[in-house]
Amino acid sequence: MILDRFSVADRVAVVTGAGRGIGAAIARALAAEGWEVLATDRDAPAAAFAGVAGVRTAALDVADAAASTQVLGALPSLDLLVNAAGVIRRGEEFDLEVFGQVVDVNLTGAMRTASAALPALAAAGGSIINIASMLTFFGGGRVPAYAASKGGIGQLTKSLAIAWAPRGVRVNAIAPGWISTDLTRELEDDRGRSEAILARTPLGRWGRPEDLTGAVAFLASPAAAYVTGVILPVDGGYAIT
Repeated sequence: MILDRFSVADRVAVVTGAGRGIGAAIARALAAEGWEVLATDRDAPAAAFAGVAGVRTAALDVADAAASTQVLGALPSLDLLVNAAGVIRRGEEFDLEVFGQVVDVNLTGAMRTASAALPALAAAGGSIINIASMLTFFGGGRVPAYAASKGGIGQLTKSLAIAWAPRGVRVNAIAPGWISTDLTRELEDDRGRSEAILARTPLGRWGRPEDLTGAVAFLASPAAAYVTGVILPVDGGYAIT
């Protein structure tokens, strides 16, 4: 039966940036589907998962290479890494120090955690799902570092998919559209900007973090065993208009 290919019994996932928003929604959804989830953020996001079965938490700053190796290298097994950690500094990213900080978290941080997780993922035949963005495809006039980092996530996803396929590790990404989170609240609260976004989005609404979880569940499952190097938009149709 085709539904058997979505079975994830006894599988282990790590989700970075899981303290809120997209990362938190993905961690909760994976746990609800039977995954054993380690949800990480710069501060252990215990409050975000109080009472949620199947989730344990740990502190992990993806800008810290030693911490990434310590947390991910200590896992006895790992089937999935979701790189959801990210920052954005609208209007500040032309400052070179800020630019470097954003790229270090969003892009280099994903490479740090992927590299640290590789031995366990290869042993399990696991996969990586990176969180890209609409700005993987478009520029962002106020966020050059964020846009550059997300463009880099797209190319990193493709490159690692090629490099690590011989080791049995698939690497994919999802590209969220305009999702209602703390990071986008400034835009959603700006009536003119929000109306422009909705006018271009065929489905006519802001997305919710939960809208991304189905794509993650598919890409992480055996049903996607022949899928690697894909950047899948989950954007209400924004990219096609």
